[in-house]
Amino acid sequence: MKLGTPLVKLPRQYCPQTLAAEVAALPLAAWLPHPGKLPGNSAVPLITPAGEVSDGFSGPMAPTDALRQCPYIMEILADLGAVWGRSRLMGLAPGAVVPEHVDVGYYWRTHIRIHIPIVTNPKVAFSCDAETVYMAPGECWLFDSFCIHNVRNDGDAKRVHLVLDTVGGEKLWAMIADAKRFGRDGQPAQTVAPGSVGERPLAYEQVNLPTIMSVWEIRCHIDYLLQQCAATPARDAIAARMEQFANAWGALWAQYGTAVAGLTAYRHLIEQVQRDLQRLEAQRLLLEGNDVPLDRALAELIFMVAAPGNSPARATT
Repeated sequence: MKLGTPLVKLPRQYCPQTLAAEVAALPLAAWLPHPGKLPGNSAVPLITPAGEVSDGFSGPMAPTDALRQCPYIMEILADLGAVWGRSRLMGLAPGAVVPEHVDVGYYWRTHIRIHIPIVTNPKVAFSCDAETVYMAPGECWLFDSFCIHNVRNDGDAKRVHLVLDTVGGEKLWAMIADAKRFGRDGQPAQTVAPGSVGERPLAYEQVNLPTIMSVWEIRCHIDYLLQQCAATPARDAIAARMEQFANAWGALWAQYGTAVAGLTAYRHLIEQVQRDLQRLEAQRLLLEGNDVPLDRALAELIFMVAAPGNSPARATT
């Protein structure tokens, strides 16, 4: 999600020793390779569709058996006060990297990612935009995934983070707003000891992808992306074509809404506009701040998600 600042440190301090003990108690078989096959990257699924062991990120979410074995992690989820999506323990082997990339897909338009280091070392570097930080054990960080970011573990031991994806919640968003307003050193971190939160019901995502994207959401995403492109004749031509697309989508939306009967017509509009965007060289127009080509951003944020049968929204990191 675009946060307006590369990195935010929340005023929370969790117990790394308790977290490390919970991680160590999990069986080695709980660790899965990275879905994108990145060398040295592994994960333990904690919240997944239906609570099954998978790398899925869409569908009704539920806790896995691994999360149920980690009562302190569940306390942390309760403390942060959010609706939880796909969440994992993420490992990074010595010498391994998460390559430099930008997340512009539909999933990342709505989700923020929280990192809580559990096992780490000062040679683990997290870079976002032009800033690089060391996230110490038990701290709580989030970052702007719309910026270029990467991670390196130049230490000699495996790094393990608790990584939580969420659309937020009233308490969490208030915490983020305060952290951005006061800065990293403007608020003392509140220590959240094991057992201090207790068992509370947790909220999990039940809806995270549209059945068919509404015309209003289409327009919202188009405006969002075009605002991040420099004003040029090429941008104006693309904006005019996207307005035609939105108008046509709106007509179909009035006729079909989310009915399956409209799928062929919706998909035809997408195919037409993608051909025209290629002719208009939308790939040459770059988003300001991360240099992502506009055609890629439109594809991942709208075209791949707007109607079933197109490729699903990507969230491979």
